[in-house]
Amino acid sequence: MAKDVKIEQLWIPDSLEAPDAADFLAAVEVGRKVRMQTWGSDDLAYGPLEKLLEFADPYERQLILVAKVDGEIVGTVDIALPLTDNLDLAEFTLDILPEFQRQGVGRKLLQAAEQLARNEGRTMILVDTNHPGASLHEFERAQLVPGSGQGFVPLESREVEFAQRTGYTLQHIEQFSSCLLPLDSKLVADLQAEAEEANNGRYRLHHWTDRCPDRWLEAVAVLENQAGADVDPSLQVPVEQDMVFDGAILREAEDVAIAQGRRTVVTAVEHLASGALVGLTTITVLAHRADVVFQDDTLVLQEHRGNKLGLLIKVANMERLTEQFPDARVIYTWNAPENRYLLTVNQQLGFRTAGVTGIWQKELPHLRTSNS
Repeated sequence: MAKDVKIEQLWIPDSLEAPDAADFLAAVEVGRKVRMQTWGSDDLAYGPLEKLLEFADPYERQLILVAKVDGEIVGTVDIALPLTDNLDLAEFTLDILPEFQRQGVGRKLLQAAEQLARNEGRTMILVDTNHPGASLHEFERAQLVPGSGQGFVPLESREVEFAQRTGYTLQHIEQFSSCLLPLDSKLVADLQAEAEEANNGRYRLHHWTDRCPDRWLEAVAVLENQAGADVDPSLQVPVEQDMVFDGAILREAEDVAIAQGRRTVVTAVEHLASGALVGLTTITVLAHRADVVFQDDTLVLQEHRGNKLGLLIKVANMERLTEQFPDARVIYTWNAPENRYLLTVNQQLGFRTAGVTGIWQKELPHLRTSNS
């Protein structure tokens, strides 16, 4: 056991240059070191400024608890409390420096975070565990399959043992994949030809960056809402409830992304006969790191599937990304293993499985209120 572990709430400075920013910078560095240990790179780590900007998110209240040993930060737990829906939910990200793992630091941090969440009226906790591809092969003989029945995490890994010991249940798996950029030009030409042959001139592409054109704003809201309703409910984490989108909410979300310095590259597809938008795909470029980008949602309405529209819009959007952000060298994405169609499209584009993320859930007992 680590001696004299002190748990405290992290002070969030006004700027990275402030004299009181040292602990914040140290906490961000813990996250970077843990991701280096897990993935062999810091591609998935927050930079200090990007992390600081997260605290201005109007949809989520963010708190960080830190574990200190001899005055040094050796572990952190990020706590996200949704503010618009899922008001019983708290999401935790737990990071412990490699040399302090298996010493009780994580358990102390998690217990403090659960207590804080309970005091905030949150009773449903989500935590994730990350497993690189190599570890999946190493532990293949002992697998834990989630409630959704799809995918697995390695049963004997430290993270899985910890989650189970602390009372969490594996709900579902997300497959984590990466693709090097730019795409090969011959591959792009071949895939575009394949997609265009399948949709036979019945569709037209539209592109924008950061802000949706006014003419498509309500159409995008309708598409987001319809696509949310299309999803098989068994694939969703039980606590998630999609908010109903409208133009004002989309504009607000754009404002938040821009305030956080993020760029958004979008390709949408219009069904010419009806004039309706029937699909779209989004790539996010981080504020302070142009070399690593993230594939976000790809939506195609149920009745227009089977025309290779997912392939068409993803190829086009990745090409647009390379034109606008030539420094991008790798794109990452997460998919439910049930989503065979998108996983197949990703394979065609050159995505390779990098690992899996396990989503774990725990229900906390409600606080008893005293009448005295």
